[in-house]
Amino acid sequence: MKILLELFRVLAITAILGTAGGLMLTGIYSGSPDTEPYRWLGGVAVLVLIFVLYRNKLQFSGWYRGKERRKLRPSVSIPLASASVLLMILPFVLADFSN
Repeated sequence: MKILLELFRVLAITAILGTAGGLMLTGIYSGSPDTEPYRWLGGVAVLVLIFVLYRNKLQFSGWYRGKERRKLRPSVSIPLASASVLLMILPFVLADFSN
């Protein structure tokens, strides 16, 4: 039962944080209509950031108490977070090259 509760919690966290992140990026990307075809990259960036946040912080406050709970190594967390920031900036760069 605890695994199902944790699964529901993960889905709720992803929905709430994904919606909030998507709304923020929509506001940022709306300033440039040329970014429209590349906005999905920002969505991927938000999902990667949610994954890193969950694995490093949020999994330790949930219902699941399995043995396999551990943080991501910094050698994994830092490149993933950096790639997310790059993915958020990339629609502006690609929009400039497409013109």
